[in-house]
Amino acid sequence: MVSAEQSGAVADPGRSDGGRGRGRPRSFDRATALEKALMAFWEQGYEATSVSDLTRVMGIGAPSLYAAFGDKRSLFEEVVRVYAERNDGFDRALAEEPTARAAVERMLYEAAVEYTAPGHPRGCLVIHAAANCSTPGIAESLRERRNANITAVEDRVRAAVAAGELPEDTDAAALARHTGAVVQGMSQQARDGASRSELEALVGVALAAWPREAGHRN
Repeated sequence: MVSAEQSGAVADPGRSDGGRGRGRPRSFDRATALEKALMAFWEQGYEATSVSDLTRVMGIGAPSLYAAFGDKRSLFEEVVRVYAERNDGFDRALAEEPTARAAVERMLYEAAVEYTAPGHPRGCLVIHAAANCSTPGIAESLRERRNANITAVEDRVRAAVAAGELPEDTDAAALARHTGAVVQGMSQQARDGASRSELEALVGVALAAWPREAGHRN
């Protein structure tokens, strides 16, 4: 027989067996509970998601949440790590595309798809969770993640300039900030109901701000 530990199930000390006295605590699947927490934070943001919201959607008691995940902040930090691992399109695009412009183009088109895909809340969890977030540590952590993406784009643009791919007078910092602003705006537009095709049309406009690549001819 497979044990609860081997299957990934965790004992739930906050629940008993149907009121039959001191019954054996029910177990829950940690990965499933974490996924439900991810969806809750993605839909509502960090501040608006209470511990009672989490225990309700996760189907566990508060003692179980604290025992398995720590406090709300620790649970959210784990959720963000899982989300970032799944949605690593920025890193892959920067590493795999032959030019900086192609990398950003891929990022934006993939964002248009991901932010409007069925089966999960719209937009970006990291961007949406930061809205109205004033909890010390959480706001800073989310800001650092967003700024890290901007820095990665800036580094890629600077490398493109150094390689002669883009003009020497290209403002790498401004171009990277522009990309970050477009991504954040796309996330909010998706939350407001924009369709994939509408976001993809926005991508074309955003890319018009890029300087012509070296060797490009009219």
